[in-house]
Amino acid sequence: MYVVALTGGIGAGKSEAAKIFASLGVPIVDVDVISRRLTGPGQPIMEKIADAFGRDFLTEDGALNRPAMRERIFANDDDRKKLEAILHPVIHSHALRELDQNREAPYQILAIPLFFETNRYSGLVKRILLVDCDESLQISRTMNRNGMTEHTVRAIIAAQASRSYRRALANDIIENNGSIDALAEKVKELHEKYMQACLLSD
Repeated sequence: MYVVALTGGIGAGKSEAAKIFASLGVPIVDVDVISRRLTGPGQPIMEKIADAFGRDFLTEDGALNRPAMRERIFANDDDRKKLEAILHPVIHSHALRELDQNREAPYQILAIPLFFETNRYSGLVKRILLVDCDESLQISRTMNRNGMTEHTVRAIIAAQASRSYRRALANDIIENNGSIDALAEKVKELHEKYMQACLLSD
């Protein structure tokens, strides 16, 4: 099973890169998608979150109130760790199941924003692909996309691994300071590289 971890800081362009890989036929296992599914209305894990944080952090239909929780956990490191302790083990088990379902593919992408912040997946991946961009772009993209304040975005960046740390540990780096078309070209180049690596590893 050839797994490439796709990671990067908030606003760097991981989701766009994942979409391009998917358009090339590569299976994508996205921990953010898994997290959203697990924290939807009526999901069992929501009772644990309600017990830990209170029902103010649930929407009327019983899903996670993401904006409220985001403000809470990035203002309080202990609360962030508490939420991660509830979510991460369950997300991990679901991700492993999805990866196993794709094992016949030449390779697959594990899209995981916090790859460097958790050691749960390091033994699974063959390569680490970092999508990176200037911090000013991270901030503007995230504010425009999610309507967050600059203060909140900076708090999230501060809670993530530093750019220098990620860059030092990544096997491949996509510089995503330009257009979607430029990103697509870089993804296609890496796709060819990974397909060749899979053939050689068989």
